[in-house]
This record gives sequence, structure tokens and C-alpha cells, in this order.
Amino acid sequence: MKGKLPTQTYHKIAKNQIDYDVLRNRLKLKHLEEISTLYNKHPHVKKYFDYKKLDLKNIREHSAKIIGAGAVFGALLLAPPDNSKALPTPYALIEKLDNSRESGLDKFLIDTFKDILPDKVRPLTQGEEKLLEQIFYNSVGIKVNANLEGEHLNTTYGLIGAEQHLVRYPGDKLQNHGTGPDLASGMAPGRGAWGYFATNAAQLSDDLVEKEKWYAVVQTLYLPDWNTRQPYIKNWYKYRKVMIVNTNNAKAVIATVADSGPAAWTGKHFGGSPEVMNYLGGLKYKKGPVLVFFVDDPENKIPLGPVEYNKTNEYLTKLN
Repeated sequence: MKGKLPTQTYHKIAKNQIDYDVLRNRLKLKHLEEISTLYNKHPHVKKYFDYKKLDLKNIREHSAKIIGAGAVFGALLLAPPDNSKALPTPYALIEKLDNSRESGLDKFLIDTFKDILPDKVRPLTQGEEKLLEQIFYNSVGIKVNANLEGEHLNTTYGLIGAEQHLVRYPGDKLQNHGTGPDLASGMAPGRGAWGYFATNAAQLSDDLVEKEKWYAVVQTLYLPDWNTRQPYIKNWYKYRKVMIVNTNNAKAVIATVADSGPAAWTGKHFGGSPEVMNYLGGLKYKKGPVLVFFVDDPENKIPLGPVEYNKTNEYLTKLN
């Protein structure tokens, strides 16, 4: 159209007519004048900002940080995903824990699981896992992690199923695994995912006996990077300590990962040796919901077997 400058020509004219450095300096000066006016008219405002160690010039950045932190907190706690529950505050849990000294830690944990865990097993959110880590450490005295050294199971809350005894060395027999009802489960026909525990009976140490006795099964074969990060990831999981907690009765066991499974079609996510299952739920306990967390025990101070709540102080002393 006649009389209308092309866009490119208009921008060139605007650029030549406006000195952006001068404009920026004028805006900065105006900003400082307004702050000075505010402080002169309302000296209590300056006093309040000085007390809070805030700079009015950076108030927008400070507000953005607060809003961002609130959004993250709300995403984790106040707006949980479907079929999850609003997490209790740490203060409420501390008060409940203090009051549980008479009623018992098992009751405290059972009630806490009801408040935190969803009605059906599923992978937990990071907020749920972090809260449970703190609960276990403050109540039981054992430091556990859902994510340890960058490794994380596909789920920390799932169903566990009963397993058989594992062959510990070539020629091992079921009767060599002890006596009593634990032998009723029989022995698996093949070796575990990491092979024999020892090359022969003479090489079977007391430590290896305990590892087979209190062994756990986790689904390493379904980890997204299982096929791409071997052999590191396979070696990392071998005999890795985990704490297994029956969420129905709060009974807990420290076990070592000694086999891979169960298959997805079984509907189960974890497995436990006969001794593990018998302690968690009794001789008839074959399947149930559990929490499984890695035990952060680099110095190998936490023994395998049942977690005895009356020995909480002993666990804390060993770790410290």
C-alpha cells in the first residue's frame, strides 16, 4: 500500500531513533527512585526487608523461587496421582512415633502404611519412597533407600511369592539345608541367577549359608537397562542386601538378592526363601504385599534375618 513503509525499513528507522542503553539506564534510575520513595514514605517496610535479609531489587527473583518450591512440594504431596493418598506431615508422624513406644513399633508401622500406601500395589512416587525411607530409619534404625548408587527396582511396593531352596553347590541335597517345616518347600531344580554359592561343600562358608537361607528374588530381568549395562548391573545386584516388609503385619527381614524373577505372568514382583516367607507371614504365607528397599550398609554391619524392633538402638549404634 502507498504511504506505508515496509516492515524491514520501519525496524531500521526504529533502531536508529532509540538508544537502548539510554533507555535501560533511565528505567534503572526510575526503579531506584521508586524504591527510595517507598522507603522514605514507609520506613517500616525497609526495616522489615532488612530483618528478613531481602533486597527489594531482587524481590521478583525471590518470589519466583518461593512459587517454584511451592509448586514442587504441591506436586509431591498435595496433588498425588490417582489411587494414592495425601501424605501425612513429618510432624504428625513424629508425634505418632513418640506415642508408639507403649503400643509398639509394629502397630505404628501398620497404621502408617495404611495412611501412606495405596490400596493396590503399584510403583510408588518419589515422595512416598522418601517418606518411607525416613520412617524406617527413625523407627527401626536401619538406613534404606529406594534408589541406591543410581540403581532402582521397577517397583518398591509389590507382591511377594514363596520360593524353594536354592542349590548351593554341585551335589547339594535338601536335607543339608536344616530341619523342620522350612524343608517342606523343597529345592529348586536349577541354580539361581548367579549360579552356585560355592564350588563345593568345603567352600560353603557360614556367610554363604546365611545368604541362601535369607535370600530374595527381584525382577532384574525386567529392568529397562538389564541387557545394555551388563555385567556391571548383574554384579551390582548379586547378594545385594534388601529389607522386605510385610505391609499387613509390619514384620521385616533383611535378605540378599540371589535369584532373578518371578516371571511377569505370575502377577508377583518379588520372591522369598522358605525362611523369609515363614517369618513374614507363617507357614501358610505364600503371597502378599510387601515393601522392598535396598539396605545402605557398606560396612556389612546389619545381619541377615528378622528385623527385631526391640533392638532398634543396637542397629543405630552399629551404623553410627
